Amino acid sequence: MPSSSTRTDAAAGSSPAVDAVSLSHGLKQRHLSMIALGGVIGAGLFVGSGAGIAAAGPSIVIAYALSGLLVMLVMRMLGEMSAAYPSSGSFSAHAERAFGPWAGFTAGWSFWVLLCTAVGLEGMGAAKIVTGWLPGTPQWMWVALFMVVFCGSNLAAVKNFGEFEFWFAALKVGAITLFLVLGVLAIAGVLPGTDSPGASHLSHFLPHGGRGLIVGLLASVFAYGGLETVTIAAAESEDPVRGVASAVRTAMWRIALFYVGSMAVIVTLVPWNAAEVVDKGPYVAALDHLGIPGAGQLMNVVVLVALLSAMNANVYGSSRIAYSLVERGLGPRALARVPGGVPRIAVLVSSLFGFLCVLLSYWRPDDVFPWLLNMIGAVILVVWIFIAASQLRLRRTLEREAPQKLVVRMWGFPVLTWVALAGMAAVFVLMAREPGTRVQLYSTGGMTLFLAAVGYLWQRSRARS
Repeated sequence: MPSSSTRTDAAAGSSPAVDAVSLSHGLKQRHLSMIALGGVIGAGLFVGSGAGIAAAGPSIVIAYALSGLLVMLVMRMLGEMSAAYPSSGSFSAHAERAFGPWAGFTAGWSFWVLLCTAVGLEGMGAAKIVTGWLPGTPQWMWVALFMVVFCGSNLAAVKNFGEFEFWFAALKVGAITLFLVLGVLAIAGVLPGTDSPGASHLSHFLPHGGRGLIVGLLASVFAYGGLETVTIAAAESEDPVRGVASAVRTAMWRIALFYVGSMAVIVTLVPWNAAEVVDKGPYVAALDHLGIPGAGQLMNVVVLVALLSAMNANVYGSSRIAYSLVERGLGPRALARVPGGVPRIAVLVSSLFGFLCVLLSYWRPDDVFPWLLNMIGAVILVVWIFIAASQLRLRRTLEREAPQKLVVRMWGFPVLTWVALAGMAAVFVLMAREPGTRVQLYSTGGMTLFLAAVGYLWQRSRARS
């Protein structure tokens, strides 16, 4: 009997699977629960939030809250579809089911490029931390080592990915929880050896006015990228429907606690314009400010773990997206081979693309590499739009044909779906107004239109054959 991944992907109106062997179901519920919990604590939160604080000041809390609300709506919509149609292709399979192969092709391959490029970027970030501890060692060597480790673990079995992410997530959750506890105690004035700052650092709430808040909002939106991995992983779990439902239902408090809560603690403890917020990172700066011996370096270890966790998750996610696309007839057939229940060719190709991005940062740092970074700059927003548009169409179909599959329901449908789409459109407008993000918007738009055209031609050729 085919797996749920094969059944649901084939049901999307795609071609039959190209390999008789399907993905394994090696992820346990504990893996999926921790992936959902730790996946929300990404490298963007630890590494990228400093620039947002410098731009928005204390109002960064509002920025993360607003973008967090948008992400909650997106995750609820994605959860509704993924619980009804579990698939390794996640939103790509849903887009194909809703609008046809061209939509699945566009959403899937654009996200694949984003994940593969992110693998290289996270590898470089991790290598930078390690070379800070071991000066004189080349960064590319550490990136290559990390690539080999995570490529190898993903080649072996899906349970290896699950175990890596389980322990990575446990460390991240433990560290940020301890950070929040220490921060709250310091703010309350009960942490030994520290004086409460009160509200002294919050007096200039909008130091750069509305423009600064907009820059902070744009930075916060992209810090949430990566939450989609849990719906990809669910297809290889023992109980996909239960896993997705649990992850989506707890998304609200996880986002509120880890993102909005930690931003509130940081801007209360540390002056928003302190140089170390950007230079060292906001979490390290906050712990150094508390004067806890070695705490800053310990947080650097946590940041390293977050980067390695993101690398591992993105190697996994990119290989599964590629596998699903090819299984549905939307890519080179060789990528869909799954010996031992693992799409090993897809894992290798995704890892090699990521390492190529690293090499481009050395070979062509002034033209090709920046162009690649700009091209993926707004992909996550494109994906979110496909999610919302697909949910609008598929919800009506589910209500009419299979209401028992609506295990997770989108709140306030269809009003909140339209609100989410309006929010995404507003972010696009803000990106177009800001010189720093305008080129990203146009570059991503160009790639999306190109992929949509290729996908449409691919769809036409399949229809004729």
